[in-house]
Amino acid sequence: MRLPTIAERAEHVRLLTAAACRRCGRSPEDVTIVAITKGFPPAAIQQAVSAGFRHLGENRVQEAQAKRPALADLPGVTWHMVGHLQSNKVKTALELFDIIHSVDSLHLAEAISRRALREAPVFLEVNVGGEVTKHGFTLAELPQRYESIARLPKMDVRGLMTVAPLAPHPDGVRPVFRRLREAAAALGLRELSMGMSDDFEAAVEEGATHLRIGRAIFGERK
Repeated sequence: MRLPTIAERAEHVRLLTAAACRRCGRSPEDVTIVAITKGFPPAAIQQAVSAGFRHLGENRVQEAQAKRPALADLPGVTWHMVGHLQSNKVKTALELFDIIHSVDSLHLAEAISRRALREAPVFLEVNVGGEVTKHGFTLAELPQRYESIARLPKMDVRGLMTVAPLAPHPDGVRPVFRRLREAAAALGLRELSMGMSDDFEAAVEEGATHLRIGRAIFGERK
C-alpha cells in the first residue's frame, strides 16, 4: 500500500486545522503550523517547504546545527526551537533559531538575555499538568517569573507554551489547553504554542496560535 506523500499529509493537516477553526469561529490565518523536523533528513524538510510550510521546528540544537548547511537556500523560513534548551547552548541556539518556545527557567532566560544581540522572541514553557518528567514553570510560579523575565533586556515574551500529557482521546487534554489560555490571558499574552500531531484540533479549538506538528506531516520517524 502506498504511503501518503509529505505534500498529501500537509494538505490533510491544513484541512483539519481549517475545519477546527471554523468550528470555533477562528480564521486559519491566525494559526501558525510549525513543521517539526526532528529526526527527518534535509530532503524531507525541503519537501515540506515545497508543500508550503515556512515555519520549521527542531528539538535539539545539535541536530539543527548538523542539518542547516544543507538547508541554507530555503526561501523565507522561520526556525523555531521547541525542545529543552540548556543554558550552555544558548549562544548557538540564538544563531540558529528565530524563536525559542521552551524558556523553562529564569536562569535560561537570563542566559538568553545576556547572549542576545537583538530582541529575542520567546515563549515561556508551562508544565500545566505538573508532570515530573517535563520541564516548565508551574502555574503558581508563572506570574512572578513572567514579570522577572519580561523586564530582562532583549527579551520579547510572545506567549506561553505547553506539552500536553498523553491521553487516549484529544478531549482528555482540553483542560490543559484551556488552563494555559487562561494563564496567558491573565498576563496579557495572546500567543499560545500548544497542540501536536495527536491533539492539534483540540488545541486550535482552545485557542492555539502555534501548532507543533511532526509525525502528521512527515510520517513515522525511523
